[in-house]
Amino acid sequence: MRSKLFAVLLISVLLAACTQENEQKMQSLFNGTDFTNWAEPENNVWWKINDGVLSAQHGPEKKGSILWTEKAYTDFVLELEFKMGDGTVDSGVFLRTDKEQIQIGISGSLKRDMTCSPYISGKGYPVEAEGIAELLKEKDWNSMRIKAVGQNYTVWLNGKKVMAYTSETAVANGPIGLQLHGNREMDVHFRDIKLAEIAVMAK
Repeated sequence: MRSKLFAVLLISVLLAACTQENEQKMQSLFNGTDFTNWAEPENNVWWKINDGVLSAQHGPEKKGSILWTEKAYTDFVLELEFKMGDGTVDSGVFLRTDKEQIQIGISGSLKRDMTCSPYISGKGYPVEAEGIAELLKEKDWNSMRIKAVGQNYTVWLNGKKVMAYTSETAVANGPIGLQLHGNREMDVHFRDIKLAEIAVMAK
């Protein structure tokens, strides 16, 4: 049994040693003036841009909306700043699919703040980000960094690593989405959205 365990550990170490991540230069995803790089929803009543800030707020019918990037991504680092506005903010960042996201604000199911925790469709919140109560600035700008490589998600809030999770249901390639949850009275704001693609190569 010990020999089998040792063999598995050795293979894992060798595989890790045989790969190398090459992070490219950060590129702006949001120019602060229009929806370049983003697929603006038809009949858009949710997403507005003013003074370099991308804001989301519900229309009269309180329908939700997802603002997707035009391009699909595989492995990447995403950096952005967000600020939670009025109401019960329930937002997030979708990673390659609308089934997996990093939460921003109050979880509708748990009724408490789950910022930086992963929400996985069918599993809920498999892990909870650490130290959020001390790090999160209410009604002010916060920086979020998300690293998605394969099935591995890592998140930093205001410069501190708060969450790491491996999702067995992660999608290999897809767009990135910003969420405005439906049936809420809320607004949320984003700015300085940047992304660097990562090439994972064999050494």
